[in-house]
Amino acid sequence: MSSPPAFSSVRISGCWALGPDGSNSSAESLDRLYPTVGSTKPPRKRTTSQCKSEPPLLRTSKRTIYTAGRPPWYNEHGTQSKEAFVIGLGGGSASGKTTVATMIIEALDVPWVVLLSMDSFYKVLTKQQQEQAASNDFNFDHPDAFDFDLIIATLKKLKQGKSVKIPIYDFTTHSRKKEWKTLYGANVIIFEGIMAFADKELLKLLDLKIFVDTDSDIRLVRRLRRDISERGRDIEGVIKQYNKFVKPAFDQYIQPTMRLADIVVPRGSGNTVAIDLIVQHVHSQLEERELSVRAALASAHQCHPLPQTLSVLKSTPQVRGMHTIIRNKETSRDEFIFYSKRLMRLLIEHALSLLPFQSCTVQTPQGHDYEGRTYSGKQITGVSILRAGETMEPALRAVCKDVRIGTILIQTNCNTGEPELHYLRLPKDISEDHVILMDCTVSTGAAAMMAVRVLLDHDVPEDKIFLLSLLMAEMGVHSVAYAFPRVKIITTAVDKKVNDLFRIIPGIGNFGDRYFGTDAPPDWSDDEDALST
Repeated sequence: MSSPPAFSSVRISGCWALGPDGSNSSAESLDRLYPTVGSTKPPRKRTTSQCKSEPPLLRTSKRTIYTAGRPPWYNEHGTQSKEAFVIGLGGGSASGKTTVATMIIEALDVPWVVLLSMDSFYKVLTKQQQEQAASNDFNFDHPDAFDFDLIIATLKKLKQGKSVKIPIYDFTTHSRKKEWKTLYGANVIIFEGIMAFADKELLKLLDLKIFVDTDSDIRLVRRLRRDISERGRDIEGVIKQYNKFVKPAFDQYIQPTMRLADIVVPRGSGNTVAIDLIVQHVHSQLEERELSVRAALASAHQCHPLPQTLSVLKSTPQVRGMHTIIRNKETSRDEFIFYSKRLMRLLIEHALSLLPFQSCTVQTPQGHDYEGRTYSGKQITGVSILRAGETMEPALRAVCKDVRIGTILIQTNCNTGEPELHYLRLPKDISEDHVILMDCTVSTGAAAMMAVRVLLDHDVPEDKIFLLSLLMAEMGVHSVAYAFPRVKIITTAVDKKVNDLFRIIPGIGNFGDRYFGTDAPPDWSDDEDALST
């Protein structure tokens, strides 16, 4: 758990603050926490993923799409060095917690922020409890109504950078839906709920605790509007439930947790000063978590012999002849594509021969037994690192029947030189498969490491990951093998050098641009088709 913020408990615009010992301190002490009204604030320093003055997002009528990627959340060893920053947001029912959370997310202006609602974690009701809920006689505002074990397990995994499945709760039927939603890739987690501070183990996971304090009359009006319009309930039932369960629960379980908060926000979303203070603090935490991976890879692990996990396709005259063609800068695009595809097919065939097989006896049409081999895993999934990696998909489909395909988009940030994760789409239950991770060139290994880290975060065992590339630099081989010693690395050739611009020497050029016929930018790189779109 990270160290607590410098302030202990602060009530913004309410003219009181609690010191570390709980005593009242003067209003002047707040002057150190936010600028004087009317003062000019310096521009907020943006985190690594932000390289433009405009917010990195596109807004549509239905969703917000972030155009900035997620920078590395791990070090050169492939391990997560900083956990995600978790904000706990507590307060009474209809106090405006979700609105405050949304305002924080919008003001942060950074991608990869996850909002996790406690409402998703109501326990599955028995038949008798279902009947009570239908007549507004079940207490949903009691700690026992929530599955705290699942909440804690989910938040721990999310904080550790893992992919998690979240139940979807249906408030009209008081039950969980069959489908679950998946959350992944959080640099900041906002966990909101009425009982956000009601469990000791849960409190340990929260780096910043915020209590939204809203007048009870306002909360009742909001609850009436929400339950009637959104959840199909009648006014009598809502008032009955409020008087019988909601108000007593607030007095007994929720309001006392206000003393545990680092920040108390009166008036909820109307308190913009408090929102800005919170955003500044979170930005400072994100800046402390910034990592530089590519530069570290350039100097680490490069004097060792090539690892045993590396398998290079035998350099037959045919293979060397195809390399001669695709490495030649005078080769036409048609020939480049044709011979690249031939090499890909040989590479895929070689990789499949390294999968686990078990003995199997079949009977031939002549009635005789044949001692053969059969794949001993459950399924094979291919994952391509866009865009160059997708050129290997047809070769995989041609030799592996019913293979599932996933994609990961990783690009290099033009300002920082670091890889950034922009998009991923992975098949369900990928953790049970052998995964063929595909990219055409690997120089430093920075993007390949990020892709492997994504698979590990989705619970794919390290020894079930096969990294395939037409051409690799020794630096990239060492980087991946050092960070992930059980990942199998398979290629058709390994070049020894990478120049100061991280280009493979002698290399193959920008594979994506040569294959797709696009123009390379002035500072193109071999590494995983960096900077291409």
